[in-house]
Amino acid sequence: MKVSLNWLNRYLDRPVEAQEAAVALTRVGFPIEEHVGDMLDVEVTSNRGDCLSHLGVARELAAATGRTLKEPDYQVPGSHRNVASSVALEAPDLCPIYTARLITGVRVGPSPAWLVECLTAIGLRSVNNVVDVTNFVLMEIGEPLHAFDLDKLAEKRIVVRRANKGEAFTAIDNSKHTLGPDMLVIADAAKPVALAGVMGGLDSEVSSATTNILLEAAIFDPLNVRTTSRALKLASDSSYRFERGIDPRKVEQASARAAALIVELAGGQASTEMIVAGSVDTEPKRITLRPQRCIDLLGEDISAQEQMSYLEKLGLSPKFEDGLIACTAPTFRLDLLREVDLIEEVARSRGLDNVPQRPRLEFVVRPVQVRVAARRELDEVLVAHGYHETITPSMLEPAAAEAFADKSQLLSLDPQRRKVDPTLRPSVLPSLLACRKLNQDRGNAEVHLYEAAAVWTQDGERQVLALLGDEPDEALGLRRIKSALSELAERLGGELAYEPVEDARYAAAAKLMLNGKDEGRVGVLLPGAGGAVLAAEMSLEPLLATFPPQRRIDALPRFPGIERDLSMIVDEQVTWRQFEQIIREVKPAMLEDLKFLIVYRGKPIPKGRKSVSLRLRFRDPRKTLKHEEVDPQVAAVVDALKQKLGAELRT
Repeated sequence: MKVSLNWLNRYLDRPVEAQEAAVALTRVGFPIEEHVGDMLDVEVTSNRGDCLSHLGVARELAAATGRTLKEPDYQVPGSHRNVASSVALEAPDLCPIYTARLITGVRVGPSPAWLVECLTAIGLRSVNNVVDVTNFVLMEIGEPLHAFDLDKLAEKRIVVRRANKGEAFTAIDNSKHTLGPDMLVIADAAKPVALAGVMGGLDSEVSSATTNILLEAAIFDPLNVRTTSRALKLASDSSYRFERGIDPRKVEQASARAAALIVELAGGQASTEMIVAGSVDTEPKRITLRPQRCIDLLGEDISAQEQMSYLEKLGLSPKFEDGLIACTAPTFRLDLLREVDLIEEVARSRGLDNVPQRPRLEFVVRPVQVRVAARRELDEVLVAHGYHETITPSMLEPAAAEAFADKSQLLSLDPQRRKVDPTLRPSVLPSLLACRKLNQDRGNAEVHLYEAAAVWTQDGERQVLALLGDEPDEALGLRRIKSALSELAERLGGELAYEPVEDARYAAAAKLMLNGKDEGRVGVLLPGAGGAVLAAEMSLEPLLATFPPQRRIDALPRFPGIERDLSMIVDEQVTWRQFEQIIREVKPAMLEDLKFLIVYRGKPIPKGRKSVSLRLRFRDPRKTLKHEEVDPQVAAVVDALKQKLGAELRT
């Protein structure tokens, strides 16, 4: 931000010299990049849009040097005479407030020497007395303005609307542009006459023949201004400030200030009342500060009274209430949102060089947060099973997204904003498939990947865990991925079960039942003769919520147990879950553990049947078991499986 020292001194009760200004501004966080004659080039951070003006810089200087700030006069010395005109606000989401003030009977001509000198000092070219006034007010108080030749506006109307697709626009700099529907324009009854917040149009600019003016003062959406400016490669001092936010209270003040100067320099009559469309909240924010928190962060014992004195100098009106310092943040301080922002203001006012530097850092060792520990456990388990973590883009081509979700559930960005991969992914699996293909194209076969990330549908955002792996043997691959998931659930404190299900996305699939609730799918994603792609995707939050696991610790057994292996021939559709339920219902005495071993299909097992092998382990904590003591329990299990599943004992 280039500022003129002479111009700056207009707003201070006593003048400041260049050296004093440079030292004071640097001390409070505004270093000087260049000093040439009367001009200081002040470095302003992107969150301090209020300092992109002489008044804003003067306000900081006044607070830093003990001077008093003198605001300019915002009174309009005009009449109530009105010229027929109207403003229609059709895009209030992009322009919360638009104001127009009418000034009639002006005489456009050269600017006086003082005005030319002010603008020239900061590198601006003088155009004419009306345009120079709008530039002067922009650089004075930071509110961009635009002056239209009222008589060049069709029907003397202003319409704030989105541009029509393909609509043509010629800017003041004579550059020609084709507009899109995501761009905001200021139009008359027939065509766009300005790009909102960016630049005025050639057709409605003020010239030597202008006699009646419509003076615009408004607030435009920062993101829309930035997007339009970047898309058209058209930037201006106005767009630079709109992108960083405008003080809502400055809209009326800037309009009044400019109108008064135009009448003073170009004659004519200005309406004391504006045409106003829309509204904006001008209530200041209230923020509280804990004095002790300020001391803790800055590392120095600063009394509450001293903290309040610094905040008072910045116009934050601090009051001590119930052990807190309550401040009212002025509307021009859009950067003040939280307690830590007030602490930064205290640090700046004291001088950033005065923040103590300690040779040793003091910190309190705290236990790892539960969620962080759970994520570490998740990573350890999956990496141990041979999976590699990925971080993939969250945007997809529509066709890839539609393969994993109904088209009506998808969320996509406007094609004008994003032409490539415009759809938010409803599943992480398409991203993992793309990563797999990239690896295969570069010679990396049998890829095993996992990712914990967000997915989006019309129902909202949720976090999921997805696994993907190439497996030469489909059956062994299923056991591998299920083993990884089961161990993961057990290590995190949950219980995972599998139930067969029909799912259009998988060639064969099962529900992932975490603690009895359906939380996802696992199965064969892409079958093939030479191997298959196995995949799983489940909700992440319920999985992490089970951590830390509640473990039961028993003493080591003193006596040996007895294990019995059974192979039962059952119909193909019978699941292991059914086996578990039936055996648990029998409640065999002294049964310590039940474990699945293997499934066999083939001769001599009849077609449509399979052999399921399982292991029963029995133990008596008081003595050594004998085989005849467990025979009745094993027989009861076999009988129950025969009766309820039609099972046959394979010998």
